[in-house]
Amino acid sequence: MIDLNKEKLELTYPCSWKYKLVTLSKEDALQSVKEIIIEKEFTLESSNVSKKGKFSSFNLELIVHNEDERVSIYELLRQHKLVKMVL
Repeated sequence: MIDLNKEKLELTYPCSWKYKLVTLSKEDALQSVKEIIIEKEFTLESSNVSKKGKFSSFNLELIVHNEDERVSIYELLRQHKLVKMVL
């Protein structure tokens, strides 16, 4: 069995990267992304709605230029008050 915690992801930068965001609404997703992704082009597409309709998921795609940038964006999204989960 492969332990994914010990494996390092090897990417060639710059590359397109997708984050999956879970928020309460599209407005929350868009607001949080606009506050974090200031001078970059991105796409934000609706992905799914929870069974009871409380949560919505979105695919955020943008170009990242290095590992630090990719991880930093993830952490900023994860800590944003309007974002419930980031994958």
